[in-house]
Amino acid sequence: MKRIIFLGIITFLVTTLNAQDIIIIPRRVVRRNVVTRPQNNDFYRAKLGITAGFNISNTVDAYNTSFTTEAIGGYHVGLTLDLPIIYPLSFAPEVLYSQKGYLAKTNDGGDFTQRSNYIDVPLLAKIRMSPSFSFLIGPQISFPLSATNTYDNGFDPISQSNYNQFDQKNILDGVVGVTFDLGRNFELRARYTLDLEPNNLNNDLYGDYRTQVWQFGLGVKF
Repeated sequence: MKRIIFLGIITFLVTTLNAQDIIIIPRRVVRRNVVTRPQNNDFYRAKLGITAGFNISNTVDAYNTSFTTEAIGGYHVGLTLDLPIIYPLSFAPEVLYSQKGYLAKTNDGGDFTQRSNYIDVPLLAKIRMSPSFSFLIGPQISFPLSATNTYDNGFDPISQSNYNQFDQKNILDGVVGVTFDLGRNFELRARYTLDLEPNNLNNDLYGDYRTQVWQFGLGVKF
């Protein structure tokens, strides 16, 4: 009798365990779609910066056949600002102290060098073409400060004159350029600037001319 009861209990337990195995539903694993954003994507953060570099300037359309011009070197330094509007467009105004000028070789054999100092205010549209490359285009207002004229190598007597240009008109320029990001806080800069109107400085002697400048520099963003 005991054996029959024991076998009955064993049979009941086995049947119960089998029934539990049947009703167990494995937990379904649901994979959520998580949108990840690049950690370095700070496009919508306004950035203040500083920049410095060198200029290669010359003239075009001097309207004077008594001399030919060559490029001279200079430098620029200033403040930059990057204000995002909507991706990939931002507004990039700057304030730069910039040296420009040219070397004129006259038909008489004398060399004349004019080196001018300006405050340049580029008002540029900046278009991000890729995470590390941007294109810039826009106008620039140039405010003349001072200039130095040097007469040598054929002029008699050799001389140098300095004068203020505060009474001279401001000049409207056109600017195109590119930037290459070197990490989050540094960038390489290259641009071309051309006067959109003739410069009338010393018009009676050297004629109207337009200044063109190639600029190369390094920027630091904060």
